[in-house]
Amino acid sequence: MATADDVRRIALSLPQAVEKLSWGMPTFRVDGPGGRIFAALDEDDTSLGFRCPREERQELIAGEPAKFFLREGHDDRYPWLRLRLAALDGEDELYAVLADAWRLSAPRRLLAAHPEVGEPRD
Repeated sequence: MATADDVRRIALSLPQAVEKLSWGMPTFRVDGPGGRIFAALDEDDTSLGFRCPREERQELIAGEPAKFFLREGHDDRYPWLRLRLAALDGEDELYAVLADAWRLSAPRRLLAAHPEVGEPRD
């Protein structure tokens, strides 16, 4: 089971990732102009919101409804999805989710400088 500490450690290991409190919750963003958020822990540290293309959300939820969900009325308008940390299959899956979210938020120059982000870890 992944914890909030695991999220923090992995998110902050990504290039130029910083943590900033927003809306009373820890958010993780790519530092720099715009500072786009790629992930956020919920208030109770049991779930994680992360950047995800809208067109992929329903497929992920349908495939693993115990793991992925939307907060109705809140996530509808945004390219955002949530997951229950207890349902993760391990750190590799958490890394994959956070790396994908980071890649969706990072500027092109940062992506070009770090093509290894998202590759399987050793």
